[in-house]
Amino acid sequence: MSRTLPDTMAAPDIDLLSPMLNKEGDSWTADYQGLTLRTALQPIYSISHKRVVGYEALIRAFDTDNSAVLPIHLFGLPASNAENLLLDRLCRYLHIRNYSGFHDQLNWLFLNVSPQVVTSGSRADAFFGQLLEKTGLPPHRIVMEIVEQPTDDADRLRETVAYYQKLGCLTAIDDFGAGHSNFERIWNLSPDIVKLDRKLLTRATDDHKARQILNGIVSLLHQSGCLVLLEGVETRDQALIAIDAGVDFVQGFYFRKPSILLADIPTEAADFDHLLNEYKSQSLVTRDPTQQLIRFFSGYFQNTVEKLNSGASLSQACALLLGHPAVSRCYLVDDRGVQIGDTLVSDAMAGSLDPRFRPLESTTEADWYRQQYLRQALAQPERLQVTAPYLCITGAYMCVTLSLGYYHQNPRQDELRILCCDILANPTDGIRRLD
Repeated sequence: MSRTLPDTMAAPDIDLLSPMLNKEGDSWTADYQGLTLRTALQPIYSISHKRVVGYEALIRAFDTDNSAVLPIHLFGLPASNAENLLLDRLCRYLHIRNYSGFHDQLNWLFLNVSPQVVTSGSRADAFFGQLLEKTGLPPHRIVMEIVEQPTDDADRLRETVAYYQKLGCLTAIDDFGAGHSNFERIWNLSPDIVKLDRKLLTRATDDHKARQILNGIVSLLHQSGCLVLLEGVETRDQALIAIDAGVDFVQGFYFRKPSILLADIPTEAADFDHLLNEYKSQSLVTRDPTQQLIRFFSGYFQNTVEKLNSGASLSQACALLLGHPAVSRCYLVDDRGVQIGDTLVSDAMAGSLDPRFRPLESTTEADWYRQQYLRQALAQPERLQVTAPYLCITGAYMCVTLSLGYYHQNPRQDELRILCCDILANPTDGIRRLD
């Protein structure tokens, strides 16, 4: 298509685009402004199923010498909204044509659609329904990917997403976590799948805190009713991070690069059994320290409870516990979850308190009932409980809490109380040093 299309021309339909497609062997190509366009497919894998569940269609452009043209140059060619719309539809037409004859007749095809194209025009993308009808590809095998970015017409975007969903396609928000991401768009559009931007994974590879944030984002997206795909997985370590984050699907060079040789794209993946076994081994190592804490501190807690029931004050009873270098705080809670007295802070911790969080230090009559460790201890008295590492509100540092429900001996009636102890939790080795 060498000439410039006017902005006012009717939206390009299938009859206009069909002459631009050419059959080459078992696949199709397209002509656009002197370039040859080809479909490349990159497999997408379900971690739990340990197999391919879909393919993302990517456009590859080549000049007359069969040299590759960068996508950014290809998509810089349209000089008007009409040409931009034509190129978008031509790419989708080409991908649908190729996927209709693809050897995998079960799994999804992920198609990118430009937000500018989605939100332009006066009606929903009826072209796409006509395209599926012409090629015979069932709409339930299509995942329409919309790149997340600001749009001048949020209502039009929502209307178009609803159109694809009504058509029977799945919808996905692409590059979530980049630039303009927000959960409001997830709630407004209700996509079936959210694709996380690879920058989230890159940061999580080098930063433990970023890894925790990644895990939290995945959890929130699941609670929002979305399946989660993590793209850009390039190494074995990143694959393990993806597994630990709880994402549903993965995509990236570690598993398979995009290929224009459609007939040769294999359906098998990298060995997920080995990956999952390695993850299970690492998870056991991660869980062991918490169980080690229970075994190690059981005697300490028993000693403290005996002293409390013998009439000792909390400070006297907790002296042994507070003397351990890993212990930061001890406190007592009643059966309603309300703290009895103030928190005891170890000498080592007292010397390193951050003055910026001084408003949070006093916890007399604080209500801890919302904390899982408190409810578990109330539900299972005389059984020592332990948490995973979390952010302690009284000092904004990472800790692990041990809690034990016991019956405080009283002349009138025994009272259920909870003895709690915070352990410093350095992500690298803090909770493992139980000397």
